[in-house]
Amino acid sequence: GFIVSFGFLGYYGLGLVLSTIGVGFSTVFVLGKISWDFRRNKLPWGSRFLELQEMQSPTKLLIERHPWEVNDVAIPHPTYFHPKTDDDITSWQIKMTSKPRRNLISFAGGARPGNPYSIRSALIEQCKSFSDQCRFLNCSNGSCDKPENVIKLFQDSEFCLQPSGDSPTRKSVFDSLISGCIPVIFNPYTAYYQYAWHLPEDHKRYSVYIDQEDVKVKRVNVVEKLMAKTLKERESMRSYIIHQLLPGLVYGDSNAKFEKFRDAFDITFDNLLGKINKLV
Repeated sequence: GFIVSFGFLGYYGLGLVLSTIGVGFSTVFVLGKISWDFRRNKLPWGSRFLELQEMQSPTKLLIERHPWEVNDVAIPHPTYFHPKTDDDITSWQIKMTSKPRRNLISFAGGARPGNPYSIRSALIEQCKSFSDQCRFLNCSNGSCDKPENVIKLFQDSEFCLQPSGDSPTRKSVFDSLISGCIPVIFNPYTAYYQYAWHLPEDHKRYSVYIDQEDVKVKRVNVVEKLMAKTLKERESMRSYIIHQLLPGLVYGDSNAKFEKFRDAFDITFDNLLGKINKLV
């Protein structure tokens, strides 16, 4: 049987909802932040909760996993779309398929001038130099505070640039995927080593990878590289994203009832039960 309990865990003013699911002798923690926030020993905020000996055996579900921790499992960042029925998903798929893509490329984000490892400034510079192909939405001035600005941009774009921010993963990757915009990944830890239950191992089916080191040393021009992608390639990738991946990347409304589709929660729970059955 299942034993489900809910609690609230806070640290240094930061809080999150924490859930535990006990199945036999297995325990699962659902943590609403990234793994690194619970593996901090010296910084002035965060905690070392996941470094405790007692936390090594349980399975942890997070929006970003520690790539070398086998019991860390990454699940998709929640997006703004929470369908209630199969028809909601189907209607959204039709809408995203028929959307005119007026921008070849877009980037919603801000520069990180204080971070020597960030490639954001280089991407912004390249984007602005090809203003007829690339549209930049500057999040530093508050333009991204309204979700509709970001979603509209992604729905109008063929490719969405997804450089790392404070950590490798980005909610924006999933916002772009459910909008039918092909994510351009620069760090494999942003998606490829994260969401094994929800994204295919063959990342070329749904994304374009450009090594961030090549961008940093100006070995590659991102805009020119993406301009070289053919219409057939773009349409094939977008079709796969919308029709194969999208339903499994959204979290249904709390009252949702699906018959045809499996949402992100269903897929997580199916894989979780499979994982637990192997252990018990």
